[in-house]
Amino acid sequence: MDAMTLRLLVEPQQGTTYDAVCAFAQRAEQLGFEALMTSDHLVRIGDGSPGPGPLHAWTLLAGLARDTHRIRLGTMMSAVTFHHASVLALTAAQVDVMSGGRLELGLGAAWYEREHQAYGIPLPSVTERFSRLEETLEVIRRLWTAPPGAEVTYQGRHIHLDRCPALPRPHQTPHPPLLVGGLGKRWTPRLAARYAHEFNAPFTTPEQVRAAARRVAAACEETGRDPREITVSASLVLCPGGDRTTLARRVADTGEPAAEIAGFGAVGSAKQVAEVLGAYRDAGAVRCYAQINNPLDLELLDDLAEVAELAGLPLPR
Repeated sequence: MDAMTLRLLVEPQQGTTYDAVCAFAQRAEQLGFEALMTSDHLVRIGDGSPGPGPLHAWTLLAGLARDTHRIRLGTMMSAVTFHHASVLALTAAQVDVMSGGRLELGLGAAWYEREHQAYGIPLPSVTERFSRLEETLEVIRRLWTAPPGAEVTYQGRHIHLDRCPALPRPHQTPHPPLLVGGLGKRWTPRLAARYAHEFNAPFTTPEQVRAAARRVAAACEETGRDPREITVSASLVLCPGGDRTTLARRVADTGEPAAEIAGFGAVGSAKQVAEVLGAYRDAGAVRCYAQINNPLDLELLDDLAEVAELAGLPLPR
């Protein structure tokens, strides 16, 4: 089994500033974390308190691309309802160049109704959203892999391109990795098998991660793709801490009751959290993403680095 890596997932819609996320990313880079991803939401999820922010995901990534040097960056997940495929392909390619080839693009069908209401963006049916997601994945891949100087024409049910220039080119060859995630049993496995370099199971148990990975593997076999070409990952809530005060503060930052976090993460000592990571590794997750709601908590990075070491996932420095 491949060695697991521990990555980071910031949630800037919960209220933060660019300076806070940048300082967090730079400290994560110093500690040797492989990647820092950002969610892509337009309003706070939970109690509705606005706070500072939200931060626009792609503006944030453009800044981080210039203010960091090694750590990989990306979205989990950019919603196809408020990112048009061709414009997102252009934006992401430019950020990939700005970062020197460190971008990973996660795409999702969207789910949070409130942000669509707030910004006046239609939220179509689930079927239409997944259809849009499929076309978006196809269009972005075509634009990123078109020959130099080519123009792309595409006529789908939702997306129509008329001689769209396949520029700018991404830095990575053939293109930045594409991520697809979710626990759906029909659309998600099929789209992951066809397009994804990585499949992410978000905030669920090891058993459900294993089941979701099996569905993706089965979809790969149906399409003639080797399932080993797709990296399986899991997003988790991890609250390590050496005392009750620290643990209580970090649980409060998550917005989740401590008793419920056991279903999609861990609360406890570094050793206890490391044991939970081991369970996800045994379930087939090659990467785990620790959700970060409070990027001002820089000491959390040191504790997560200790968790990684105890779990046998030492961070390269």
